[in-house]
Amino acid sequence: MQYFPPALEKLVEQFARLPGIGTKSAQRLAFYVLNLPEGEAQAFADAIVNAKQSISYCPVCQNLTEGEGPCAICASLKRDKGTICVVADPKDVVAMERAGEYTGVYHVLHGVISPMNHVGPDDLHISQLVSRVAAGGVEEVIMATNPDTEGETTAYYLSRLLQPFQVKITRLAYGIPMGSHLEYADDATLMRALEGRQAM
Repeated sequence: MQYFPPALEKLVEQFARLPGIGTKSAQRLAFYVLNLPEGEAQAFADAIVNAKQSISYCPVCQNLTEGEGPCAICASLKRDKGTICVVADPKDVVAMERAGEYTGVYHVLHGVISPMNHVGPDDLHISQLVSRVAAGGVEEVIMATNPDTEGETTAYYLSRLLQPFQVKITRLAYGIPMGSHLEYADDATLMRALEGRQAM
């Protein structure tokens, strides 16, 4: 039995396709959009279509940008082009920028090596990274993929790939989060914390 008109059913189905959105959340979002004034609903729809049409990949770092030119970070004269931070997704760039400490540039892979999900090196933006490093001027490449199996595999693969270019390859330090207690840390986290310890 169909509970909603076909147009509303389709809207619910589209919201349900979003990550982390279940059927009930999709229904709530659909009803919210239906209750918007016509102008606001149109602005919402236009924003989606406009973003889809105008957002592309930066030709330098593969981060998201508007138009065909380089992103704001790559175009900035204040950024250290000799340091490249390799991340899996554009949202990781946002996280790094939020910290406000990093002044280098980025390279976005758009995923990680994951044989279980049928994602191999050729499915990622790895060749562009190799080309950037091979062109010269890069002193350090920071591997900032997640500390899980796929992230570690990807970081290791890239480090082996970049070794011939004689650049410094580093990995983000991982350990005990600020404000937490040692008793709640797992063995792997404690091991990483010990390995990444620094002088005081």
